[in-house]
Amino acid sequence: MSQETAQQSTRTAPRGGAAWALVITGAAGFMAALDNLVVTTALPSIREDLGGALHDLEWTVSAYTLTFAVLLMFGAALGDRFGRRRLFQVGLVIFTGASAAAAMAPGIDSLIAARAVQGVGAAIMMPLTLTLLTAAVPEAKRGMAYGIWGAVNGLAVASGPLIGGSLTEHVSWHWIFWLNVPLGLALLPLARLRLAESYGSGAPLDIPGTLLASGGLFGIVYGLVRGPADGWTSAVVLTGLFAGSALLAAFVLHGIRAANPMLPMRLFRSRAFAGINAASLLMFLGMFGSIFLLSQYMQGVLGYSPTEAGLRMLPWTGMPMLVAPIAGILSDRIGGRPVVATGLFLQAAGLAWMATVVTVDVSYAAQLPGLIVSGVGMALFFAPASNLVMSSVRTEEQGIASGANNALREVGGALGIAVMGSIFAAQGGYESAQTFVDGLRPALVTGAAVVALAAIATLFIPSMRRTGKGAATAKADLPAGPAEGRVLEGADR
Repeated sequence: MSQETAQQSTRTAPRGGAAWALVITGAAGFMAALDNLVVTTALPSIREDLGGALHDLEWTVSAYTLTFAVLLMFGAALGDRFGRRRLFQVGLVIFTGASAAAAMAPGIDSLIAARAVQGVGAAIMMPLTLTLLTAAVPEAKRGMAYGIWGAVNGLAVASGPLIGGSLTEHVSWHWIFWLNVPLGLALLPLARLRLAESYGSGAPLDIPGTLLASGGLFGIVYGLVRGPADGWTSAVVLTGLFAGSALLAAFVLHGIRAANPMLPMRLFRSRAFAGINAASLLMFLGMFGSIFLLSQYMQGVLGYSPTEAGLRMLPWTGMPMLVAPIAGILSDRIGGRPVVATGLFLQAAGLAWMATVVTVDVSYAAQLPGLIVSGVGMALFFAPASNLVMSSVRTEEQGIASGANNALREVGGALGIAVMGSIFAAQGGYESAQTFVDGLRPALVTGAAVVALAAIATLFIPSMRRTGKGAATAKADLPAGPAEGRVLEGADR
């Protein structure tokens, strides 16, 4: 398909308009985001029912986030080439079927396998939610649309631990996966009837780049997860870490030299694109690793039931529902950089607070300030970050940008669980309440430091302002090509 044909297809009038696009993409994003965290409060019950050590529990989360991460850019490229609506439906079918398989898993290994297939479906579906929404919403209203989209994703983050805990306690952990099946089946006909088809640039698929990225990320995460159990000097761990690093280096070189790479490295010449992606990776590394351990801490150490643990995490995980739409509007008025930076500094401060107060018998009142501050910080991040990503590239490259940013977020989540799980295992363990706290505290300090680095990375993003009439103008910071509606001030040239 030529670029001209692709652009004509992209301009096809939407069938259901912006409202239907927001409903459908928001619901699909809700499912994908929900499954990042819905398992966390169910981990103790899964461990009791199916068995497994710490590294098995890590893989029930990381199998999803890893396949999600490594295939996101490939999924976005498939949508750009073969039709975003069509591939969105394919991803939805895979995700729904794998959810049913996870619900029926008879053992820990089959659960991990089903979670990996879930990640494949989410990787195809999730980046296309943002490109389909962007195509349906006028440029002047995208900040608000991203804010609502971010709030829905925030609802998934908020309800993940609570839904997982409630279903685990009152029904069965299997129902955290059955929940996706009716929602997925309902979205399939709506997507077919209410979303317009659109295409990207029509560039050929990058199979070598996909293999390099997938192999590299798998090697590194596998080495980090297996390190505490097998020893950091074992042949398997060292092979995974060194081979993974070599493959990722080859992926970077491929992105520089190839004619049509999955992730063109020239995009990182833009300080806006490089800065927000670095911040996204680091933010998710610190956040996901912290939630993975804190949800177990509340149950295993403080003695809360799964439902009680989910409810007590709501001041953190639930805040995006309230604040994300406001953050999206603010990013339209004052630019995304100050909103995102403020949010990340607050998230880091909240994690640091939690690190100072965690003990074997800490009161909930002592934890509450850290949870609230972290929640406000996370809420200020989501919508403006999406706006910064999509406005940092040319229109025809928004599919690649969305896939890359989502991929780096999920890579951060997988690395966060692996890295902070390793720190936890090195300093503590499950032997007693005190040993759990001994491992949790340095892991939270690490999470706070990583999110603070994310905030610093955000400060390198050029400031942005909307032109007076919202007319299309050139972005000085872009490596090539025009962009609409914003001017970057003080950008690299």
